[in-house]
Amino acid sequence: MYLGVDLGTSSVKTVLMDEEGLITVSVSRPLNVSMPKPLWSEQDAGEWWKATCDCLDELSEQIELSNVKSIGLSGQMHGATLLDESGNVLRPAILWNDGRCVAECDELNKAVPDSAMRTGNVIMAGFTAPKLLWVKKYEPEVFAKVSKVLLPKDFLRYQLSGEFASDMSDAAGTMWLNTETRQWDEVLLASCGLGVDNMPALFEGSEVTGTLKASLAERWGMHNVVIAGGAGDNAAGAIGCGIFEPGHAMLSLGTSGVYFAVTERFSVNTAQAVHSFCHALPDRWHMMSVMLSAASCLEWYCLQSGYKDVVEMMEDIQRNTTQLDSETPLFLPYLTGERTPHNNPSAKAAFFGVSASTRRVHMARAVVEGVSMALADGIDAVHQSGVTTTSISLIGGGAKSIFWRQLLSDISGYALEYREGGDVGPALGAARLAKLAANPQLAPSDVCFKPPLEASYSPQKDIHNRYLLKRQQFRELYYAVEPFFT
Repeated sequence: MYLGVDLGTSSVKTVLMDEEGLITVSVSRPLNVSMPKPLWSEQDAGEWWKATCDCLDELSEQIELSNVKSIGLSGQMHGATLLDESGNVLRPAILWNDGRCVAECDELNKAVPDSAMRTGNVIMAGFTAPKLLWVKKYEPEVFAKVSKVLLPKDFLRYQLSGEFASDMSDAAGTMWLNTETRQWDEVLLASCGLGVDNMPALFEGSEVTGTLKASLAERWGMHNVVIAGGAGDNAAGAIGCGIFEPGHAMLSLGTSGVYFAVTERFSVNTAQAVHSFCHALPDRWHMMSVMLSAASCLEWYCLQSGYKDVVEMMEDIQRNTTQLDSETPLFLPYLTGERTPHNNPSAKAAFFGVSASTRRVHMARAVVEGVSMALADGIDAVHQSGVTTTSISLIGGGAKSIFWRQLLSDISGYALEYREGGDVGPALGAARLAKLAANPQLAPSDVCFKPPLEASYSPQKDIHNRYLLKRQQFRELYYAVEPFFT
């Protein structure tokens, strides 16, 4: 058996995968996010570890874990977890959706003018590098004690094995990795006052990085368990869906929204804020668009409007609205700023076109449509980079909605596939990487197959053509109100 651990923004999820690649049991625990100031987003790394231990304690009570051979890790990307020389956490981790570091991005771009070619990306406030420059500037007493900088899932690795290690896909999101050569870039590190010794060792996602501590193995009834390199959440989600060959793509509907397309070589399109990262397997890269608030927009509106949950909201939309309902306003889904294609951490959410006859259900539909149109803009940006795809799979918790799947196809104009286990995604991918690490004789195609197809969705031509007009209005609205963002 193989264990996958996914450290998300809202929860830790663990899955147990058997030798046939089937998930036998899954356990999760919720996490809290702290937003103490505007644009700030932080989490307590100790809470990550406690939630992980709680999951594994419950798993060990439900099922015998002595047959577990390896553990794979996936997690939210870009978070800055700062440790002193004794391995103690120095401050709350600054998360991927934190927008405080805009000025520091400008400083880094000026300090390393060719940073985009080194990393394949525009340096943005969500990435790890500007966070460290911010800490250096505003919390110098903390920065002076920094011995190691770890990404969120790699903090779990340290707790599990005592090893400082990371994988290529997650490391590519720090802005300290030369994405083409897959090595730490000393120039980029020096621009933040850091060196290679402050970084974890680098591995491919399918390589062994260490072994489970004896005390933890005894606690959970395991024996001789290795820890795989794992992957950032998006790359792990892709592995979970069998997305590792050029031409394969996926659309992930989680807290953030991601469009991920595999490439066989490193390429760059920073003009539209498209990300270029390493994939979780050797000799593979991917191009990716990211919107910062996707399913989280739906959850936000539920909380504000009195819906019990997103399921109730979706059912209300289906019963009481139709496509392109004239009472449905436009919604800009930028609750926490935006990356692709705008690269604007100061962007704000907004409703436009509300009238006296607009009801709660119309506002709800506007939120779902707004998120869908922003996702479609991201898909277009990736394809305009020269990427071609043969298939697009849907993953993430939001993908459980049949209604939303079809709406996304209608708005984007692309055929979409939903496969079994599409709501598990990164945790399954982590388990698959764990299997590859424990069985180096296996090829990725032996393990990372696409799950069985559950349903496919094709755009309805007339509806898609009508949404093209609304998408143009959506884009124009953003540029009309952009001067008012502060």
